[in-house]
Amino acid sequence: MKYNFDEIIQRSGSGCYKYDTMPTKDIVPLWVADMDFRVAQPITDALHKRIEHGVFGYTKVGDDYYNAIISWFERRHQWTIQKEWIIYTTGVVPAVSAVIKALTSPGDKVLVQTPVYNCFFSSIRNNGCEVAESPLIYKDAYYTIDFEDFERQCADPKVRLFLLCNPHNPAGRVWTREELERINTICLRHNVRVIADEIHCELIMPGCKFVPMASVSQECLDNVVVCNSPSKSFNTAGLQVANIICNDDSIRRRIDRAININEVCDVNPFGPIALMAAYNDSEDWLDQVNEYIWGNYIFLIDHFKKHAPELTVTKLEGTYLVWVDIRPWGICSDELTKHLLAKGVMVNSGTMYGKTAGEGFIRINIALPRQRLVQGLKLISID
Repeated sequence: MKYNFDEIIQRSGSGCYKYDTMPTKDIVPLWVADMDFRVAQPITDALHKRIEHGVFGYTKVGDDYYNAIISWFERRHQWTIQKEWIIYTTGVVPAVSAVIKALTSPGDKVLVQTPVYNCFFSSIRNNGCEVAESPLIYKDAYYTIDFEDFERQCADPKVRLFLLCNPHNPAGRVWTREELERINTICLRHNVRVIADEIHCELIMPGCKFVPMASVSQECLDNVVVCNSPSKSFNTAGLQVANIICNDDSIRRRIDRAININEVCDVNPFGPIALMAAYNDSEDWLDQVNEYIWGNYIFLIDHFKKHAPELTVTKLEGTYLVWVDIRPWGICSDELTKHLLAKGVMVNSGTMYGKTAGEGFIRINIALPRQRLVQGLKLISID
């Protein structure tokens, strides 16, 4: 490999949320969704060049920024985006929140598929809306959509939006073109617009293909608002830049207004620089980090087969977040998480992602050097 993902980088003491919020420094952190890998060299080089300029005032995003996004999605995902469809903001969570604000009224419902990313719940409730849940079907270590229940939920006249997670965090699914088309058909039938959180869209495992939902058909493009960012895939979350992509002029104006109301309409000088370096010059790093993450996943599966064969590891199609069924241990998710923290490893309790749908599971972040992963996995037991 060109890049050394085995390198141990000391993150403690760097103001790192993942490490510096833990009770002691010797805990292995397998929780917060960022990577412990050094970013691609072109990103570092571009940021150094910008730093050397020495002036960090307000930022104007130029055509080179939009061109990088358009070029990336065209060649990587065969999706043609127009510059005027793009609204930049500080992150995907602020983007999702702004779209909810723009397209709902207090008291409306927003549908999610649980278990699902915990910030979905807060973004919905912070905008005065109610969460509607359509639980995914879990069978044989794999999640699928309960389309009958999904349609029942969409038929509720209070449901105005469906918030899609693709690739799905924490279920690990990369939804197929056929699934996305069926989702949109149901949503259109009940006048439900789709917000597609596609932040993990480049973290795709072997044998799987990510399809941007808005690229599936003209009907999808007209009904879907996409929120994405290079932040997860290129490990640049702290640089805070993301994009909302919407082809509908009137909807886009409402979203732009919400972005301004929420005051997340300005980005720092470094986020756009990193995005351009990622999309223009770092594709080889991305391919290699996906290969390394897949190796970590295979190692994790082998570890549990040998040391905890009663547990089930959910099939990973996308993201670097592994969902593990701990129900055979007869301990609730929150209790196990506390127990593991006391032993020296921190994971996420499944209840963060839905109190019912997430109970009996834990989430493990495997985007770290294998040596550190080994240390953490050895501590995952109920002994």
